[in-house]
Amino acid sequence: MCVTAVESRPAGVALTPSPVGQRPFGARIKAFVALTKPRIIELLLITTVPVMFLAAQGVPDLWLVVTTTIGGYLSAGGANALNMYIDRDIDALMDRTSQRPLVTGMVSPRECLAFGIALGVISTVWFGLLVNWLSAALALGALLFYVVVYTMLLKRRTAQNIVWGGIAGCMPVLIGWSAVTDSMSWAAVILFAVIFFWTPPHYWPLSMKVKDDYARVGVPMLPVIASNRVVARQIVIYSWVMVAVSLLLTPLGYTGWFYTLVALLTGGFWLWEAHGLQNRAKSGVTGAKLKEMRLFHWSITYVSLLFVAVAVDPFLR
Repeated sequence: MCVTAVESRPAGVALTPSPVGQRPFGARIKAFVALTKPRIIELLLITTVPVMFLAAQGVPDLWLVVTTTIGGYLSAGGANALNMYIDRDIDALMDRTSQRPLVTGMVSPRECLAFGIALGVISTVWFGLLVNWLSAALALGALLFYVVVYTMLLKRRTAQNIVWGGIAGCMPVLIGWSAVTDSMSWAAVILFAVIFFWTPPHYWPLSMKVKDDYARVGVPMLPVIASNRVVARQIVIYSWVMVAVSLLLTPLGYTGWFYTLVALLTGGFWLWEAHGLQNRAKSGVTGAKLKEMRLFHWSITYVSLLFVAVAVDPFLR
């Protein structure tokens, strides 16, 4: 457990907004879009829409898919904007976040805060009126969990930050299911668990790559406080649990042969990569030869293929 105070800005980087004349309209629009972290939201939507197909056991109402997708983007975008508002001090000190809108001054902290709150309110009302209030409650819960529990309470205090903070990233699975059925199911819970166990071995390889950034700002990501060997062992443990959980859908009757085949093949390749990383870490390999980003990139492909299989499987049963 640790809490580290950092300076609000490094030399030469201002957190005050740039003069109005230096903030053209087009660049400002791009900056506000960047506050929502679109690339992260892509992953969230990849886990939302396929679950809607599984819940409907076919093609769900397309208008419902559109409204759920828009609501999900607004909610996650609001959470991400509020995350940037809270983390603006350390973002200014980290190389990987040095071009975020609040660091460059393209958006002021007050604008970012108002933007994030507005998206959160709009998304909750959107879900409630156009989808259902269970989905609205789940989306709001995900936003609050990410902002309050992860960003404010866990991120700077414990190496377990990404483990428990990752619960927010699991919520789109429940939202997708509830959007179609206005209820919950063990299928949704299992897929929630898949994403829960996927998140740490997905993010820890990236953290290994940029651990100097996190160390500089006092954020105790696991690779900052533990050796590569320890991190790789944890990655392997979580990976095995993730793959095992992903295979529960079929014996419980929610999926058939196609999903099972995809889960086995993609999960098998994941485990191959995870053990490869562990073997390199055990051998004392460091730097580029550790190849930790191979697992990070594969993790994105894995979750995409697995959830495509979730969507396709109902049509092949």
